[in-house]
Amino acid sequence: MQEKILFGTYTKRVSEGVYEAILDTTQEKLVDAQLIATVGNPTYLTTSKANRLYAVDKHDGQGGLFVFDNTQRPAKKVAEHLIDSSPAYVAVDEQRQLVYAGYYHAGLTEVLKIDGANLVLTDQVKNEGSGPRPEQGSAHVHFTGLTPDQRLVVVDLGTDKVDIYDVSAAGKLSLVSTYQAEAGFGPRHIRFSPDGQYAYLLGELSSQLSVLKYDATTGSLTHLQTTTTIPNNWTEHNGAAAIRVTNDGQYIYTSNRGNNSIAVFKTSDAGAHIELIQLIASEGDFPRDFALNSDETFVVVANQNTDNVSLFKRDAQAGTLSLIQKDFLIPEGVRVHFE
Repeated sequence: MQEKILFGTYTKRVSEGVYEAILDTTQEKLVDAQLIATVGNPTYLTTSKANRLYAVDKHDGQGGLFVFDNTQRPAKKVAEHLIDSSPAYVAVDEQRQLVYAGYYHAGLTEVLKIDGANLVLTDQVKNEGSGPRPEQGSAHVHFTGLTPDQRLVVVDLGTDKVDIYDVSAAGKLSLVSTYQAEAGFGPRHIRFSPDGQYAYLLGELSSQLSVLKYDATTGSLTHLQTTTTIPNNWTEHNGAAAIRVTNDGQYIYTSNRGNNSIAVFKTSDAGAHIELIQLIASEGDFPRDFALNSDETFVVVANQNTDNVSLFKRDAQAGTLSLIQKDFLIPEGVRVHFE
């Protein structure tokens, strides 16, 4: 079986934009990397069921989103939505036909209606505030995605807050609840258990992972547990980055930039408790993102600073990873997305 993977990148040194490669699950290796779209700093991207590719773009002092026809190679740009900043996260709401964009530097959340190939702004929220760490001088929205019951969850690294909104069919937001993480936690991304009972909040600045109870009735989050993503004796810089939860909810994976590792957690108590069971080297520097393939047999990790992608095989019973390929060339890779 061959599965297509898209890679978002920085274009600071050698990368030219969005790349695509193939995971050959029979041969158990990555093959055929190619540039499919020339874009400035497409640090995040996603796709829709309508075969649109939404990629972050930055050029001529502006930032925003490029929309591509993902059925063509090279991918054909069909629309753009540009402001004076680039988003850090983009998510598609297939049910309401909306796109959510979170802007790190602007502390802004945008809701955009999908109108054919175009995106039409329907609402935006500007966060305010700061945190105790130097990186928290202002609001920094780092995640905009959906809860299992189709609310919008917005994670703000700068203010240590997680906001949850109801979303109308017209793309208007109304605040439901706010979770305040520990000062300096620096929340980056959040994922939910398959049954929607628990959320797992990853702290970039603290290198910690928190388990939160999600109450769908009130749309609120309550803290249950926090644990580290790095060794207790690690004293150098580290920034936790990406998080993935398996479809059965048994295992959680996070990446560490600095420690240059993938942390593997096992859940228990129906998802209410987590335990770190493995730390495995990413075989490169600064693993910002990774992804599991369709049947969760393989994990693909992009190492930004060393321009390489590593391939791991996953033991479905134990949850642990083993390296099977490294040094697959993708320049400045920072986003991994199976199409």
